[in-house]
Amino acid sequence: MSEKLTEAVRNDLIQAIKDDKVKLPTLPEVAIQIRTEAKNPDVSAARLSKVIGQDIGITARLIKVANSPLMRGSKAIEDLQMAISRVGIAYAANLATGIAMQQMYQASSPTVDEKMREIWGRSTEVAGIAYILAKHYTRLQPDQASLAGLVHQIGALPILTYLEDQPKLNQNPKVMEFLLAQLQGEIGQLILETWDFPPELIEVPAQITNFSRLSEQIDYVDVVMIANLQSYLGSEHPYTRMDWSEIPAFAQLGLDPNAEEQEAEDVSAEMEAAMAMFD
Repeated sequence: MSEKLTEAVRNDLIQAIKDDKVKLPTLPEVAIQIRTEAKNPDVSAARLSKVIGQDIGITARLIKVANSPLMRGSKAIEDLQMAISRVGIAYAANLATGIAMQQMYQASSPTVDEKMREIWGRSTEVAGIAYILAKHYTRLQPDQASLAGLVHQIGALPILTYLEDQPKLNQNPKVMEFLLAQLQGEIGQLILETWDFPPELIEVPAQITNFSRLSEQIDYVDVVMIANLQSYLGSEHPYTRMDWSEIPAFAQLGLDPNAEEQEAEDVSAEMEAAMAMFD
């Protein structure tokens, strides 16, 4: 694959975005409302439950998570307000945002639609691993780490939308994969900026393949970078043939990339629940 092709597609795509021919994805309205409410320091669980309660799917999922091994609650939760009280305002907002995003991963072209669904599946897996890594190896917020994992490939959406009208490109899987790898970080960062996401999440899409990156302190890029790598374990992906011991993010989290440790039973249960959050 050539740099000329990448540069040509990038320039064409950026111009198409500027001309509004390719629209950057927007968060679903319910997610925008939820995040707006959550930013209010005086918002209550009762108030947020009225907003989230507009969406039956998000409501059911949030109650399910509140009763999952992730929360370790002793009492069963049966209504949305109790669920929000258990998980917290920020957690509920991040989870609801992630759940609402699933509807964005659809396309009219069968080839592109299949790729979008594949990316969503990979993103939910990375989100689950990031949650567990943040919870057990850092002081970062697990729900924020999970959302960071979920959006690490968000830049693929407008690229795939662009490729829908480019049959010579979208019918060649190798070309499609190459263009996504080269361009989705930059586009993803642009999307998260327009969504007004926190700065610590905005840098995730563009930085998680910067494997020589050394952060001053553990951050969400470190967590998602490792989660993404671990999601390929057991596959033939090129990432599995890299020397992970040379990647500073592992040391930042205090992880030995070569260790083959059995997960404790409770951590396994948490991992299963974390993976299922956005399914």
